[in-house]
Amino acid sequence: MNSRTLNLVSWGCQITAAVILGQTLFFKFTAAPESVYIFTRVGIEPYGRIGSGIAELIAAVLLLTPRYRWAGALLAMGTMAGAMFTHLTVLGIEVMGDRGLLFDLALIVFLASLAVAVINRRAIPVLEVVARNPQKPLFSD
Repeated sequence: MNSRTLNLVSWGCQITAAVILGQTLFFKFTAAPESVYIFTRVGIEPYGRIGSGIAELIAAVLLLTPRYRWAGALLAMGTMAGAMFTHLTVLGIEVMGDRGLLFDLALIVFLASLAVAVINRRAIPVLEVVARNPQKPLFSD
């Protein structure tokens, strides 16, 4: 794919992930019954709900900031990995009759963010250093 196509795919994924993250913030910050239930079951209500909401807000903003979209992608992947792990180990895929919607949204954000991270991998500082000089050790004495 050419760079213009990759840029368009990246922006599509960035916007998709940011919109989903932004939409779910309303439920976290207004203490919607579903959010309170989830974080109570996990044992981290209200701090986990508010903390994850703040992390997701930061991820959404970074995803829409060209210079830092890689950071937003990595942060979103981390928070969504935690959400999916919690669904698989504690909550179950379906929560309060949602037919798996929350799990599906977490998976979509994770995959969209993974695509953003892969497409923009050269902007990630550690990977950029390795790409410039693959023969030099990353950490040296």
